[in-house]
Amino acid sequence: GVKFLVKTGGFDWGSVMISFLPLILFGALLFFLFRSARGANTQAFNFARSRARLAGGNKPTVTFDDVAGVDEAKAELQEIVEFLKSPQKFLALGARIPRGVLLVGPPGCGKTLIAKAVAGQAGVPFYSISGSEFVEMFVGVGASRVRDLFDQAKRNSPCIVFVDEIDAVGRHRGAGLGGGHDEREQTLNQILVEMDGFDSSVSVIVLAATNRPDILDPALLRPGRFDRHVVIDQPDINGRKAILEVHAKGKPLAKDIDFQTLAKETAGFSGADLANLINEGAILAARHNHKEIHMKELEESIDRVIAGPEKKGRVISQREKEIIAHHETGHALAAKMLPNADPVHKISIVARGMMGGWTRFLPTEDRHLWTVSQFEDRLIVSL
Repeated sequence: GVKFLVKTGGFDWGSVMISFLPLILFGALLFFLFRSARGANTQAFNFARSRARLAGGNKPTVTFDDVAGVDEAKAELQEIVEFLKSPQKFLALGARIPRGVLLVGPPGCGKTLIAKAVAGQAGVPFYSISGSEFVEMFVGVGASRVRDLFDQAKRNSPCIVFVDEIDAVGRHRGAGLGGGHDEREQTLNQILVEMDGFDSSVSVIVLAATNRPDILDPALLRPGRFDRHVVIDQPDINGRKAILEVHAKGKPLAKDIDFQTLAKETAGFSGADLANLINEGAILAARHNHKEIHMKELEESIDRVIAGPEKKGRVISQREKEIIAHHETGHALAAKMLPNADPVHKISIVARGMMGGWTRFLPTEDRHLWTVSQFEDRLIVSL
């Protein structure tokens, strides 16, 4: 007999893994597909949510003390603050809380600033969003964002919802190429429904700003939606002085600063222009290594805002300098001789912007009405 010795080997894990490898790969593929689908659903949900930014009311950064030059608008909006602080006082008398306030005015006059001041003064949450952020290329997204915004506002009432540049979404309906299915019109319809569907016990006030009230839909402007229209116009001389003092607060100023003169020199400046003026003066003072802001820096800032920076490096012949000097002197002499012309404040033959030289005048008052003789004298001085 032949003896056989049989040795059994260990378990072959390699063969088992090779056998199950297709199943493992298929399971991993399914896992990644489901996770991607879940992420896509989450992104789609977030895409339809409101993009409004919330500023808490516990630590107000802007109050009515930071707003100047618009006393009438502040008086109108002070009542809104009272509505938010103590609504029961008005409800007990049967008064209805205003649903919305439309701030109308040219750019840079402080519409956004005064809206923040209302929220800061009342100490309530402040939701801010631009009108263009509602509208997307997909139909229904804008309306969904409007619903989400007002749902958040109702949960955090009393609060303020501020829509900047509402004309981006509130234009007159019927002008779109998409007819009734236009995305912008659907968004506007949802805004109209939300503003007119507030519960009387919910203290949510909508502030909106625009510089084109003429193109807004009439349904948006009617009482019950935007109950009040507050006009914020260019500041007058007293308003400009107050605005300059507000923006100069906390800055080291020299004793030669004269805000009354600066207010006269800045006729036609908006609040944003005046804030930029003070900031430019501070930058120039730092450039000159000064410890304080002097009147000279602010005068230079006015020149930079109106005419541009100096072009000291421009090569001009002596003859051209004499011609420019005679030309600017002619402006000054004409203004001196004519009774309805503004007095001359400054003459310069240093090139600025596209001008070889220029003459700056100091109006004695703000003019809202012009006579024929004033137009004629101004035309003569300009020539």
